[in-house]
Amino acid sequence: MPVRRAAAPLLALLALLAAVGCTGPRPGTDAVTLPRPGAPFEYQLGGAGPPAPATEVVVRDVTALPAGRYDVCYVNGFQSQPAETDRLVSEHPELVLHDGGEPVADPDWPDEVLLDVSTPALRTRLVREVVGPLLDRCASAGFEAVEVDNLDSWTRSRGLLDADDAVAFTALLVDRAHARGLAYAQKNAAEVTDRVRAAGADLVVAEDCAAFDECGTYAGAYPVVLDVEYDADAFALLCAAQDDRRRALPGLSVVLRDRDVLPRDAPGAVHATC
Repeated sequence: MPVRRAAAPLLALLALLAAVGCTGPRPGTDAVTLPRPGAPFEYQLGGAGPPAPATEVVVRDVTALPAGRYDVCYVNGFQSQPAETDRLVSEHPELVLHDGGEPVADPDWPDEVLLDVSTPALRTRLVREVVGPLLDRCASAGFEAVEVDNLDSWTRSRGLLDADDAVAFTALLVDRAHARGLAYAQKNAAEVTDRVRAAGADLVVAEDCAAFDECGTYAGAYPVVLDVEYDADAFALLCAAQDDRRRALPGLSVVLRDRDVLPRDAPGAVHATC
């Protein structure tokens, strides 16, 4: 889960929210279900715990069990998980992006390397051998949806990958998820929202969409947007807009979390909703 940019100015957010509304349903699949737009949710990547009584949606890591609400499964789909990096580089170096003979690591998460999604053949193999089995695991465990992280990894690829590669890989992952009965959540990368939605994605899990003035982009394309804010000021401003009787973005659910997404009872944990 890469660290995002520093917070942008917040004053433009209210104008954006007033000007944007969800455009309604777009291509997806009837084989999956979505949570109620605006439903309270929890982001539990740092450790699973009992959800609050009012919580309707819970996001947990692929290694965790569903919570018994509407459950979203986190998968690192465009980069390696730290625990798997050495094995992947050793056993399947051809599936890892290389530059000058060395694996390309995420500069903010150096124990994660980028998957090489540059060709149709590599993308097919990655779905079959690496990422697809993780989606299958989510479905078998009983999750309703999958959140596939690091869609924007092409921006950290030293120019070796581009948005076209990422969208093409996403289309394959959407098909795999839908075939297993999972709704597919776009993760960040607002600049390719329309293309990912057209590829069949069903909802969004966003980080800091208020801080970066991206909530309107997501809500204009998807009926459900689950937004994790890490900046308290951005969170407060977005909540104020959402508390308006008109509810600026009716499909948006918002939670404030600490950047380590610690369990609720851990020291330093932050968890607030609006």
